[in-house]
Amino acid sequence: MKLKDLAFIGAVVLLLAPFFLSNDLYAAYLACNASHPYLMALLKFGILSTAGEVIGLRIKTGRYNEPGFGILPRAVVWGFLGVWIAAMMKTLSIGVPAVAESFGIEGVAAAMKGELTPLKFIGALLISLTMNTTFAPVFMTLHKITDTHILNNGGSLRALVRPIPMRRIISSLNWEVQWGFVFKKTIPFFWIPAHTITFLLAPQYQVLFAALLGVMLGILLSVAAVAGRK
Repeated sequence: MKLKDLAFIGAVVLLLAPFFLSNDLYAAYLACNASHPYLMALLKFGILSTAGEVIGLRIKTGRYNEPGFGILPRAVVWGFLGVWIAAMMKTLSIGVPAVAESFGIEGVAAAMKGELTPLKFIGALLISLTMNTTFAPVFMTLHKITDTHILNNGGSLRALVRPIPMRRIISSLNWEVQWGFVFKKTIPFFWIPAHTITFLLAPQYQVLFAALLGVMLGILLSVAAVAGRK
């Protein structure tokens, strides 16, 4: 482990430690979650998912940053993607139990608000299945498109205001990697189980846990991106 790794770990500890050491700060965090859920989602994903991509870059290249990588534009994009994710989580956590009950699985909506039970597990699994077979592929592809656009603009903040050449980028994507790794492997073997756990948690912790999973997503997609360039 090199000095820069120790510095990175130290920065993470300094960022997170106050929330564990101060009850007042933790209470303020929970209050902000309740009153400004989408702003908090923007911050959580902007910081944590970008950190995941930085870690992924470190694993593959030995560096936490490099010319053209674009940490700042990635953080901005992740922030807005985080708002989208939080909105979809809220939509699906309400909608899927309602649909399940219309199919005769009674009591799912109430179970999702209570303690862990077999019915709550079924509800969480159904929400995760729905999220990862409808929203996730679109989200992952859009993220890949924005990632490519940032790289094509040399990691500059100009990427945030320049139009994305959707047709050109979509046609240039490595669909062997996108399908064979990102969709076919990470969704059934990681994301469906991980998001099942997410929806078993209390609502105030779900977006934070999803953002922490975003660290893993950043690593997985960074590995996929490197594999696609080989």
